[in-house]
Amino acid sequence: MIDQEFRYTQTLAQEYLLHVLQVPQCGASPSRTSRVLQGVAFSVQKEVEESLKPWLDRCDVASVNAARAIFTQVMEKEFEDGIINWGRIVTIFAFGGVILKKLPREPLAPDVDTYREISHFVAEFVVNHTGDWIRQNGGWENGFVRKFEPKFGWLTFVGVLGQICEMLSLLKQFY
Repeated sequence: MIDQEFRYTQTLAQEYLLHVLQVPQCGASPSRTSRVLQGVAFSVQKEVEESLKPWLDRCDVASVNAARAIFTQVMEKEFEDGIINWGRIVTIFAFGGVILKKLPREPLAPDVDTYREISHFVAEFVVNHTGDWIRQNGGWENGFVRKFEPKFGWLTFVGVLGQICEMLSLLKQFY
């Protein structure tokens, strides 16, 4: 079961990171869950990037290993209080996108291995730290999608905005 959950979560992360890189996705179109996640997480990511611009301008993420270390440090701090909710889970994907954009890459052809490696550690964190909670709260389709589909727009956005502010305060502690 865990392997299947990991593969599904990694697919969500890969599709999100391709969305961040604005790379057209070949083959089957992303699932409903992936499309909802892309919309919500990308909005969160834009807010984070605007709010953290001074820090991000100074932050040098020279390698995937450095990206993993920063990502893990920030996310562990984010979840150290033991509170899990969909807004915080969205911030995991959004911060993965922030980190991906900070890595050096060829301007015309993003490094395929880079986005896959980042999707791996994003999925690993999601499954290891929030997997039980996701299952107990309806899973991706019955929990996440129902909460974040556009009909709930403003209420959901306000909750995620609160998570963004919390993540920003955590990042400022590190840098």
